Amino acid sequence: MADTMITKNSPHSVSETIDRMAAAVEGAGAKVFARVDHAAGAKSVDMDLRPTEMLLFGNPKLGTPAMNASQTIGLDLPLRVLAYQVEDGSVKITYRAPMDMAQAHDADADLEVFKMMTGALDNLTNKAIAE
Repeated sequence: MADTMITKNSPHSVSETIDRMAAAVEGAGAKVFARVDHAAGAKSVDMDLRPTEMLLFGNPKLGTPAMNASQTIGLDLPLRVLAYQVEDGSVKITYRAPMDMAQAHDADADLEVFKMMTGALDNLTNKAIAE
């Protein structure tokens, strides 16, 4: 099964979207592990990339049960979202659907942990893009 990506429009810049996402994550009691500025990486090797930033975050209370369902899910955890500017200048935020992540790792997608991850990602990204 192909990965399903959930994409939402953001009325904010890429950096502000990721700032707001980080604040939402921390406000929910989860931990931000890393923030990657892909455009800065491109610039460091004299290449161009529209603004693109990734936030890596999680909570062991959700990640541990997911990895107990299938330890290879550790390849896709902590969770991550990508905010990026598209050609027309608008900003998007995208993440992988947890149910599809579970299926990709032969875990039972109907487990409560994947439902909780789905709800958390939806809520957190909605906070990040709120007006």
